[in-house]
Amino acid sequence: MKRKWLAVMTLTLVVGQASASDTLRCGSQLISLDDRASEVLQKCGEPVSRDALGYKRSANRREEFQVEEWTYGPSNGMYQYLRFEGNRLRQINSKRGN
Repeated sequence: MKRKWLAVMTLTLVVGQASASDTLRCGSQLISLDDRASEVLQKCGEPVSRDALGYKRSANRREEFQVEEWTYGPSNGMYQYLRFEGNRLRQINSKRGN
């Protein structure tokens, strides 16, 4: 019985962590993956920093997209790192600051 309960709890934690990185709360607003940079800017305000990371080629190799990382925080000791590819939010990462 304990093993079954432990397996269910582990699975619940893994699923919870996966979905947490798909959205970010900015005040009373939520941003999600695939949002436009202008929507994120409107909801979250100006980031602490914007870093141009380079360019990424599309799957068909005919287009290049600019890749940027925006940093927000610290908020309660956490920094939020938003990765944009071609003006669309592709990744949200959080890291505790020093």
